[in-house]
Amino acid sequence: MIIDCHGHYTTAPPALAAWRERQIAGLADPAAPSPPDPRIGDDDLRESVEPNQLRTMDERGIDVTVFSPRASFMAHHVGDFRTSAAWAALCNELCHRVAGLYPGRFAPAAMLPQSPGVDPATCVPELTRCVEEYGAVAVNINPDPSGGHWSAPPLTDRSWYPLYEKLAEYDVPAMIHVSTSVNPAFHTTGAHYLNADTTAFMQLVQGDLFADFPTLKLVIPHGGGSVPYHWGRFRGLAMALGKPPLEEHVLGNVFFDTCVYHQAGIDLLLDVVPARNVLFASEMIGAVRDVDPRTGHHFDDTRRYVEASALPAEQVAAVQEHNARSVYPRLDALLKRQGR
Repeated sequence: MIIDCHGHYTTAPPALAAWRERQIAGLADPAAPSPPDPRIGDDDLRESVEPNQLRTMDERGIDVTVFSPRASFMAHHVGDFRTSAAWAALCNELCHRVAGLYPGRFAPAAMLPQSPGVDPATCVPELTRCVEEYGAVAVNINPDPSGGHWSAPPLTDRSWYPLYEKLAEYDVPAMIHVSTSVNPAFHTTGAHYLNADTTAFMQLVQGDLFADFPTLKLVIPHGGGSVPYHWGRFRGLAMALGKPPLEEHVLGNVFFDTCVYHQAGIDLLLDVVPARNVLFASEMIGAVRDVDPRTGHHFDDTRRYVEASALPAEQVAAVQEHNARSVYPRLDALLKRQGR
């Protein structure tokens, strides 16, 4: 089995984006009521995924995708907490419905109604709702709700602890994933995403979060940003900060995905990071959708890279399936209920 732990609903029906535009337009008048929920039927959902994510999964032999709202559309910087709460509720419901239509192919994950300057504890009710009512197997945490201005405290700050307490209680992992950048210095997917992956890892190296939450699991996407390439720097900084070796300090709780879109990058990731800390993912249909003219294959067809790596077969199987079952216990339980 191949489990893709990083999928977003990037092909949601146009009615969703139209609703968001009306919501944002309404922010100019705080007294205006929220727009009515969009009319999105099951056929609309089917038409949005069958020729897109499902077709691609079938072509690439991917069995299951952990499916969350479109990351760049989370846009937590827009409006206030109420704005984010309404938007998150709508997006999470759609991912839940897609997973319900295709229970063997998608497992729902949730975005949180974060907002700049607002206590992360305010997100706990939506986290609870998504896990208990929607069966979410994971959530996405945005370490920078400001959209590129980094006004939030580091992930090790105690203001995040109510979220971590709930994640630990549910045994649900969080993917650390920013949203769109409103800072023109940072291209959203080419710079902001990768900066955030690197920044999140360094925050975890600097802190002692996992001493307080020994069972908490965090997934850093996009191959960890620059982390594998600069592994020696992070090891040296951990030493300078008086921290234990990275293997003891963070690698019991931090995992990296394979959203790295070339063979040399995957080879480096798998050479530097222990295979037990790597999860298969492609983030398709996402930021890089074209065919690589050098290979004739899509950049985000990451299965090819993993299977062409030097990893022995048992470690390839761990990356493609077994690690995800361990990191996402609720996904594992779901698959077992399905006889898989």
